[in-house]
Amino acid sequence: MAGDIRGRAMQQDDDRARAAKQFFETLPHLRALGGRLVGFGDSRAEIEMDWRAELVGDPRSGVIHGGVVSALMDTSGGAAVMAHPDRPNGTATISLRIDYMRAATPGSKLRARAECFHMTRSVAFVRAVALDDDDERPVATATGSFTVER
Repeated sequence: MAGDIRGRAMQQDDDRARAAKQFFETLPHLRALGGRLVGFGDSRAEIEMDWRAELVGDPRSGVIHGGVVSALMDTSGGAAVMAHPDRPNGTATISLRIDYMRAATPGSKLRARAECFHMTRSVAFVRAVALDDDDERPVATATGSFTVER
């Protein structure tokens, strides 16, 4: 019996991850950025995107625009809220503080990893990090709060 319950829970989590991936693929800004939801579950989410010339903020250096980094981190934060075990019906950003640590390496894939570390009845709190090929040196870090729709 315990195996059946665990099996159903795992199937529900797989179904939820699949539904989340389909939902995030429909977001116009994420599609425009070429972002892909590559991790989802247990209050965590990861979105990645490839470097593209049209997303560069400084043509001389080839560095991705800070707004792209911001959008990726914001979206991964919302996804992390949706991945919380309380299973909110929806979310929206209340506040997002981003600290840019360095420029992303030109030509490198960009990833944003987020974790929803606390949730109240109506507000979720998230931490996120943006990374390129160097996992030891973040491009940016963020903390934010998001609505929780029940």
